[in-house]
Amino acid sequence: MTNITVQELKKRMDNGEQLLVVDVREPAEYAEFNIGAKLIPLGQVMSLQLDELEDHKNDEIIVHCKAGGRSMQACMMLEQAGFTNVVNVEGGMDAWRSM
Repeated sequence: MTNITVQELKKRMDNGEQLLVVDVREPAEYAEFNIGAKLIPLGQVMSLQLDELEDHKNDEIIVHCKAGGRSMQACMMLEQAGFTNVVNVEGGMDAWRSM
């Protein structure tokens, strides 16, 4: 697992890169504020309900949550499930909002 700062992520998004960004927060958190990432709550990742990601085992998958803890757990689970290029967003949406 590698890490990316919210500033680096925003720059890549602003540059129009096609990124696969996954939000592992709960639906209520996502509804309150999101950056357009694919919502896959941590519980779903932990139980390996990853059908929508199966075709991306070797693609870069950028994972974020509220503060960085859940996304780090999700990254570790994804790696254990055979995903080869997972990236954790440091500081999560808290850092994004304070940018």
